[in-house]
Amino acid sequence: MPKKRWKIVMVVRRMLTCAIGVIALFALLSPHVHVVLFPPSGKTNLPDSSYKLPTTQQEIGYQELRSEQSWKQKISRPHFRNSPPFAHKLGGANGSWDEHRLWKRPPNRDYVPCVESSSSYTTPPESRGYLLVHTNGGLNQMRAGICDMVAVARIINATLVIPELDKRSFWQDSSNFSDVFDEEYFISSLANDVRIIKKLPKELANATRAVKHFRSWSGVEYYETEIATLWNEYKVIRAAKSDSRLANNNLPPDIQKLRCRSCYAALRFAPQIEAMGKLLVDRVRAHGRYIALHLRYEKDMLAFSGCTHGLSVNEAEELKSIRENTTWWKVKDIDPIEQRSKGFCPLTPKEVGMFLSALGFPSDTPIYIAAGEIYGGESRMADLLSRYPLLMNKEMVASLEELWPFTNHASQMAALDYIVSVESDIFIPTYSGNMARAVEGHRRFLGHRKTISPDRKYIVRLFDKIEQGTMKEGKNLSNRVGEIHRRRQGNPRKRKGPISGTKGMDRFRSEEAFYVNPLPDCLCQKASQYTNSSTVIR
Repeated sequence: MPKKRWKIVMVVRRMLTCAIGVIALFALLSPHVHVVLFPPSGKTNLPDSSYKLPTTQQEIGYQELRSEQSWKQKISRPHFRNSPPFAHKLGGANGSWDEHRLWKRPPNRDYVPCVESSSSYTTPPESRGYLLVHTNGGLNQMRAGICDMVAVARIINATLVIPELDKRSFWQDSSNFSDVFDEEYFISSLANDVRIIKKLPKELANATRAVKHFRSWSGVEYYETEIATLWNEYKVIRAAKSDSRLANNNLPPDIQKLRCRSCYAALRFAPQIEAMGKLLVDRVRAHGRYIALHLRYEKDMLAFSGCTHGLSVNEAEELKSIRENTTWWKVKDIDPIEQRSKGFCPLTPKEVGMFLSALGFPSDTPIYIAAGEIYGGESRMADLLSRYPLLMNKEMVASLEELWPFTNHASQMAALDYIVSVESDIFIPTYSGNMARAVEGHRRFLGHRKTISPDRKYIVRLFDKIEQGTMKEGKNLSNRVGEIHRRRQGNPRKRKGPISGTKGMDRFRSEEAFYVNPLPDCLCQKASQYTNSSTVIR
């Protein structure tokens, strides 16, 4: 080979070698290239409020929190592909769903809140006694119970004493009413409906009380005949529980509207929670439209529901032990396979990733995780995180110092998630628990904001086929998942009644809860612009 040609070959070879080296080096470093989401200098300030963020005096104990850092304590934004590995656009009449349709709200059909009382509604009549309330459950179970007890106090002509929050539940939260809710506003905003005081008068502190477990899903007749008659002997009635004590349907319109005024106006969160909630929303919103994912894959829910799919033997035994040792959980022996096949289990993080991909959401979709500690931690979140790297939650969006006043108070932390969920562009619950139902109802009340409710019974069958190798992720899965969820996005509809054939308490239990869907009681359809009427259609 002539020397000149040999030199050319050597030069080309060196150039190729250098190019390959550069490519290899870039590939090696690219996973570590990131952009910090929330640099210290760019944090949004809290809105004007009397509430002040923690000072250095409140920093005791931060080291304990920092030692628990996992996937949710740090976040960086890697370079994204346009779509996750198996993401496809939803098939529709035109063959695809574009980004606009993914985020588009369902048609509201001109429904607006209508919670004003009727002309026959009067100010509270003279009080016959005092109603003490011991709420039970987590934040949203207590919220619903409080609003129902406002209505009960109106029915039985009682003065309502500010309810006592549950401090003995699974979460062991020591919060008082004023720690979670705006107590002064609650009292003043309902002044024309029910008289509310902060404490029982001193002269009645030692008075004999009628302690009652109000019958579940009861109507006005029960309270007027069985409960109101107790005033003949007692000045104080104590409700031992507050959840599901009032019927969902067939109550006077003014009582139903009072429930809505209580829930969606009077019972707002304490100023410091509202301020921090707004801060979280602003920071998440800085990344554009976002999904609030209520990932109810937490220890208490898995233990309660008996769901063990994808868990180890030791994990399943731990959950079983918790269930058996929690006295107020009545059902102990649960078949986890049957539970999952019936759609009674929360979706796993892996299943959520498959679901979102099938719906067509790209991998750079901002997702706020509205949940507590995910059972299994980092390892359980790996699949979801690989598909959707831009996962956020309150611990990522806010500093430890900012969250310190709310830490170790489950109800207050849940309230922050509630605010971010209600304000999200899309809300997706992985389980139909109390928070999922409360947020869905609130979003319906605010204009039928988009809420996608997964058909768990249907989609786990598809996911099992994928796991067994008889089906693959792709267009077929996307079409099937998309089609079944077109009518599960929070569209306006009347509240569902009882399941046909059910009787007794099972009949009430099968109804859609009042606070899941306040239509028709608290939402009215504006008259058509093509009619001469200016009234609303009720």
